Amino acid sequence: MQIFVTGATGFIGSALIPELLAAGHQVVGLTRSAEGAEKLLNAGATAHEGTLEDMASLTRGAERADAVIHLAFDHDFSNYQDNCRKDAAAIAALGKALAGSDRPMLITSGIGMGIAVPGELSREDVLDLGHQNPRIASERAGQELLEKGVNLSTVRLSQIHDRRRQGLVSYLVDIARGSGYATYVGHGQVRWSACHLSDAARLFRLAIDRAERGARYHAVDEEGVSLRAIAEAIGDSFGLPVQGVTADDAERHLGPMAAFATFDMPASSSLTQDRLGWRPAGPGLLEDIRAQPSD
Repeated sequence: MQIFVTGATGFIGSALIPELLAAGHQVVGLTRSAEGAEKLLNAGATAHEGTLEDMASLTRGAERADAVIHLAFDHDFSNYQDNCRKDAAAIAALGKALAGSDRPMLITSGIGMGIAVPGELSREDVLDLGHQNPRIASERAGQELLEKGVNLSTVRLSQIHDRRRQGLVSYLVDIARGSGYATYVGHGQVRWSACHLSDAARLFRLAIDRAERGARYHAVDEEGVSLRAIAEAIGDSFGLPVQGVTADDAERHLGPMAAFATFDMPASSSLTQDRLGWRPAGPGLLEDIRAQPSD
């Protein structure tokens, strides 16, 4: 298949391209710059000029493809609500080109969207369209496309990591290095699920090949790593002290990350593994945090 990938030069996209090419697919990647186009070319993909804000460019890219994988997301968390709305608009623009066909489309969302009861594991068979997290806009947009007959499925992301980056943890690392100490909120009992980058890339490839309409998959290996353990790993990696802060002080210490640092996001991938025969095997989150370069 020729697969149109948004976010193709990003963290997950850069790992996904060789995975798709090795499986015999052709990849066309969205890029806004000559530098991005050169990166795609060097990776064995073709460049499609456009931006996440240019809906016409998204529709054109999808029109020419046999399948679409939407990875791009604006990670400016100071404008999180607006960026979630922008993602929903991008999903609608991509799906517009696929209506009336069986061509598969794979979108991304957050693992928290599958939590039915606070404290329980997020599950693939749970979808609360009234969820308070603004990222639910992506899954609402996906549901609207499903109702229009688009062959759409969803991958929910945990903390996707390698030794260079670790999802939301990377923002906590930056905050810790800037402030001089690694922080967790309360007793640090909040949990985040995690998955190695190589396993996540393989999951995306398996999911687009399966093309199961309406399926939801969880990119999860470790079901829940505590924020205290994460802070301690950051402290170990950079030689920083570790401290807890109260929920009232969290925003002062963590800025936009405070909301995430108080959001318990454990998750299961048992249904994903059963459906796709996917078995994550990469290093754990804490191992990658401790192994990351210090500069």
